[in-house]
Amino acid sequence: MKFRTIAAVAALTFATLVGLSACTVKYSFSGASIPLEATTVSIPYFPNNAPMVAPTLSSTLTDALQDKFARQTKLQLVDSGGDLAFEGEVTNYTSTPAAITSAETAAMNRLTITVKVKFTNVYEPQNNYNKSFSAFAEYDANQLLQDIQDSLITEIVEQLVQDIFNAAVANW
Repeated sequence: MKFRTIAAVAALTFATLVGLSACTVKYSFSGASIPLEATTVSIPYFPNNAPMVAPTLSSTLTDALQDKFARQTKLQLVDSGGDLAFEGEVTNYTSTPAAITSAETAAMNRLTITVKVKFTNVYEPQNNYNKSFSAFAEYDANQLLQDIQDSLITEIVEQLVQDIFNAAVANW
C-alpha cells in the first residue's frame, strides 16, 4: 500500500514538473505573471494634467511605479519601447468633504487622485488596457491640505501603484 502511495506522489510530482516546464509564463513571488520573452519595461514620466496640481505628485507616482517593477520583477527599466509599456497622466486631484457633522460642517475630508494609464504588453496583447485608476485617503477637516498632502500623496500613490501593477501583471 505504501508503495502505491509513493508511486502516485512521484507520478503527480513528475507530471507537475513537466507541466510547469511547458509553461510560457514565468511567475514571481509578487504574484506577477510575465511572459518569458519579456525582458524590459518602460514607464515614462506621468504628467499632472489635473485642474488642481500638487508639485510632487507626478514624480512620486512615476518613481513609485518604476520602483515597484524594479523590486518585484526581473524586467530591465528602459526609457521607451519596453516589452511591457506604460503611458499615463494624472487626471484628477481633488479634496472633498467625506463626513459631515450635525452642524453641517466637514469633519473629514477626502483627497482623491485619479490616473489614466495605457498599458501595452507586446507578447500578450489581450492583457493591454487603457483605463483610469482612482484612490483616496481621508484626513481631519481641521488640518490644512498643504500641511499633510505629502504624506497623503505617498499613501494614495501606494494604492494606485498596486492597482496598476495588479491590472498589468497579476491576471487574477
